[in-house]
Amino acid sequence: MEKLYDLLSEDIRFEEGMNACMNCGVCTAICPAAEFYDYDPRQIVDTVQTKDDTKITELLKSETIWYCGECMSCKTRCPRGNAPGLIIMALRSLSQDLGFFTESEKGRQQLALKRTVGHWMITYGYCLYLEGVGTSMHPEQGPVWDWIQDNWKDVFKKMGANYQGDGPGILRRIPEDAMEEIREIFRVTGGMKRFEDIEEFSKIKALEFNMQFDEGIENEYFQYIYKTNNGSHTR
Repeated sequence: MEKLYDLLSEDIRFEEGMNACMNCGVCTAICPAAEFYDYDPRQIVDTVQTKDDTKITELLKSETIWYCGECMSCKTRCPRGNAPGLIIMALRSLSQDLGFFTESEKGRQQLALKRTVGHWMITYGYCLYLEGVGTSMHPEQGPVWDWIQDNWKDVFKKMGANYQGDGPGILRRIPEDAMEEIREIFRVTGGMKRFEDIEEFSKIKALEFNMQFDEGIENEYFQYIYKTNNGSHTR
C-alpha cells in the first residue's frame, strides 16, 4: 500500500487545505466542535504533517475525524491559509476507502448515513426524505409527527407544497430522467463506489461482531450502530 500521506495528497481537498501549519492553535480556539468533543484540529494537522503512517492510521481508525461539523471556521481564521476542515474531509474519505472507519463508533455510523441520506438522494432526489423520518428511529418527533405521516398530502397541500406531485413545487416528485442524471453524477464522481465500499466493509465488521446484516434499517447491525453511544465523546 502507498504511504498514507501520499494517498491523502491525491485528494484535491487535502491539497487545498494543507499549506504550512505553525501550530498556533487558532483553529482549535475558534472550533465549535472542540468546545464539546475531545477534538483538536491543531493536533490533527500536526499529526498529518509528520507523514508517519502509524500515526495517520490511528487517526483514520479513530473517533476524532468524525467530530468535525465542517463549518469551516478554521479556514477563516488560519494565518497560514490552512483549512483543517478540508483535511478532515480527505481523512474521512481515505478512512472509508481503506475500511478503517469501521474501527470507531462514529465511523461505523457511516453505514447509517449511507442507508438514509445517501439512499434518499439516489432514490428520491432529496437528502431528507420526510417519509423516512419516522418516530421509531426519531422518537423526539413526538405523536404529532405520527399524525403527519398518515396525512402527508393534506398537510402539505395546506402549506402550498406539491407533495409527490408532477410539475413544479416544493416536495414535488423528481422526474426519472433527472433522477438518472443524479445517479450518473454519483457513478462518475465515485460516489456509488464509495457507497459499495461502505456496505462491504460494514458487512465484514458485522460478521466480526457476529451480528445480523441485511439490507435496509431493520437489522441487528444497523440498529446497533445507529443507537450505540459509549458516552465518551463529549468533554
